[in-house]
Amino acid sequence: MALEMRDRCERCTTAALPADAPARICTYECTFCVPCAEAMHDVCPNCGGELVPRPRRAR
Repeated sequence: MALEMRDRCERCTTAALPADAPARICTYECTFCVPCAEAMHDVCPNCGGELVPRPRRAR
C-alpha cells in the first residue's frame, strides 16, 4: 500500500509539497510543510499523532 502523496500543506494550504519535497505526515497521512509541523511541535492537530518526515519519492 503506497502513501498518498498530498501536494499541499493542510495547515497553511499555500506551501506546495511535490513528492520530492520535505514534509511531515502522521499515520493517517495528514500532511504538513516543515515550518507548520514545527509550529505545531510535530503533533497532528487532526488526530493527535506524531508528525514524522515523509519519505521522498524519486521522480
